[in-house]
Formats: sequence, structure tokens, C-alpha cells
Amino acid sequence: MDFGIRGKRALICAASKGLGRGVAEALAGEGVDLVLNARGTEALEATAAAIGAAHAVEVTAVAADITTEDGRARVLDAAGPLDILVTNAGGPPPGVWTDWNRDDFIAAIDANMLSAVALMQAVVPGMMDRGWGRVVNITSRSVKAPIPALGLSNSARAGLTGFVAGMSRQVAGAGVTVNNVLPGSHDTDRVRGMDRRNAEAKGISLAEQAASRRAGNPTGRDGDATDFGAVVAFVCSAQAGFMVGQNILVDGGHVNATI
Repeated sequence: MDFGIRGKRALICAASKGLGRGVAEALAGEGVDLVLNARGTEALEATAAAIGAAHAVEVTAVAADITTEDGRARVLDAAGPLDILVTNAGGPPPGVWTDWNRDDFIAAIDANMLSAVALMQAVVPGMMDRGWGRVVNITSRSVKAPIPALGLSNSARAGLTGFVAGMSRQVAGAGVTVNNVLPGSHDTDRVRGMDRRNAEAKGISLAEQAASRRAGNPTGRDGDATDFGAVVAFVCSAQAGFMVGQNILVDGGHVNATI
């Protein structure tokens, strides 16, 4: 299937590795020119070079902290007019509910809610003027089924979900769709870090912890960033123009819910 987005221009955040890179690879495979952002210059530039060589698309790398006002300004200045926006940011640290103070919550909300809101406010008006646009926010399955150790992430990402629920309906008439894609456990640094933390807490090996977690998924495995990227690419496609304000789980069926 031709997704009908060849020649479009996309900004993908946290794109040097993991899920962000999976999205970048998938969109590049559809002929989309890319602006890639991440904090680490070396990994980002290596990813940009590899994707550009593999797919013969234009790839611009902008190393900056997208969760800060200055970082967003630098990225948006380099990006120019955009057709596709994929927001993504690493989650806040795990813990228990008594661990976090007001400053912790403000930091989480800034990173995992307000940074995405600011990017949408900056980019979506231009999409509306041009009559076409796609926004995908990479959030988490935790907005459907909260993860106790990730209370900061649960809170911030749920706030973003609520914002998108209203905002997406207000811009759809101008040809711009806004949706969220909710990953479960994928083979990423974030998940491997959680496995290390839990293995130490339980006094078991890392392999035992990872195997135990995977056993709780109906597929018996972790997700793959390439597969995840393909789902996001479809949500960005011309064919997805009637998908508005949705929360799309990509979690191997881990969230056990009828609706």
C-alpha cells in the first residue's frame, strides 16, 4: 500500500534510537523527508546518516532538548513548515507514590505533556492553513492501564491524552488529524532499564526478570521498534484521514480490556 505521503516533511522527536528511530525508518521508507531530534549529537547524527543513505530522503539532525523552550525553538527553526509531527520524550523516573514532590510532578508534566502541547501549538496552525497535517503523540499503555511504579508518567501522559481528546476535534475539519499511539513493552533502553531495576529489587538475574515480564504478555515477547514504526507511519498516512483523537495500543494485547 502506498501511504500517499511521499515528499512530505516530518519532525520526529527522540529519534536517535528506540521507538523514535523505528518511526523515522518507517516514514523514510515512505519517501518522507525527516527532521530528527534527540539530545545526544553523536547517536543522532549516526542515525540521520544511516537513514538518509538507506532511503534517499533528506534528513536533518538537530541535537537539542525538546522538553525546553530553547530546544524547541532551535528544532522548529531548523524544521521549517511541517506536514507531520511525531512527539516523543523519555519518561520520568520510576518510584512509589510517596517518592515524588511538586517539583517532580512539574518536571514530568513539562517533559511529557507540555512539550508536546507546545510543539502542536507551534506546528498545527501552519498545517491547518495548508489543509493537511498529521500529528502522532507517542505516549504509553499506562494511559489505558496505569503502571504503579510510573506514577509521574501516568499523570503527565494522561494529561496529554485529555488535551488531545478536545484539541483533535477542533482541528480535524481543516484536514489535520491528531492521534496518540500507546506502546507497551518494546525492546528499548527504557524497558531494559526497568528490568535492571526490578531484577535488583527482587534479587534475581536480569534474564529472569525479562523472561518473567515477557511471560505476562499474550505474545510472550517484547515489541519491535520496526513494527511500532510501521503503525505510526500508517496513522500518518493519507488513508488515516478519518482517524481523529484516537488512542491506539501497540502492546501485544497486554492491556486486557474489551474497549
